[in-house]
Amino acid sequence: MVSLEKNVIPMIEAVYSDFTHIERKIADYFLSEATEDDQLSAKVVSEKLYVSLPSLTRFAQKCGFSGYRQFVYAFQEVNLTTEPSHVNRDLTRHVLSDYGELLNKTFSLIDEEQFVRVGHLLNNAKRVYIYGQGSSGLVAREIEFRFMRLGMACKAVTDDHMIRMNRVTLNDECLVIGISVSGESTSIISAVRDAREVGASTVLLTSKNGQELRDSCDELVLVAIKKNLAQGNIISPQFPVLVVIDIFYAYYTDLDRDARNKLFTNTLSALQVKEEVDENEM
Repeated sequence: MVSLEKNVIPMIEAVYSDFTHIERKIADYFLSEATEDDQLSAKVVSEKLYVSLPSLTRFAQKCGFSGYRQFVYAFQEVNLTTEPSHVNRDLTRHVLSDYGELLNKTFSLIDEEQFVRVGHLLNNAKRVYIYGQGSSGLVAREIEFRFMRLGMACKAVTDDHMIRMNRVTLNDECLVIGISVSGESTSIISAVRDAREVGASTVLLTSKNGQELRDSCDELVLVAIKKNLAQGNIISPQFPVLVVIDIFYAYYTDLDRDARNKLFTNTLSALQVKEEVDENEM
């Protein structure tokens, strides 16, 4: 069982690209060196990093805190979880640790009021388009598959040309969900911005919390990241996005649970009938 604790690390990572050189120096310290047991008073840290006290305050505020003292309190509140005693091999431990880290980061980034708003956007949209490329394109197809089972008119669009052409089909009855974990997929971000300009509701899933990205969509939903996650070296790069999508799904379903459970059951029944027909024809 994963123990979920609020963690300031994903908050630092989400705004890292907006930090100044000095603020990145502070961020790097908390991301890689500082521990909850260190002496982290503003005076000690400013002397250790050769930065000013106002720099520490600005850094904390960019992370979403009122000041440095509140930031440090949150940082030191993180409880280190003990590893399961029955897991002995390093490879197993590393994979589970990576997934646990991403799940804890997701927990730290969650804004439940935002999920309520996204649930209503999904509920009110006549058509939903999901934009994604590469591994994000695979997630887009998963979203299409899952929500279609609830009777939603939705489509994954994963080709760059088709994404651009799709703009002509959009209006104020549409919802566009863009996926760019890196926050650097210009084609996806531009498409989301264009969709908003023609009146469609827009949601962007990304790990970056920059002002430019916030201005490009109605809802910027933060997803967790880990160094080298995009390469998919050991764990799936789609995992953090899929966790967020599962929460979308739960909030959307809850808005009309009986009707959507009935649709889901009917979809499964239709699939079962098709499988039985195919088996009889063999």
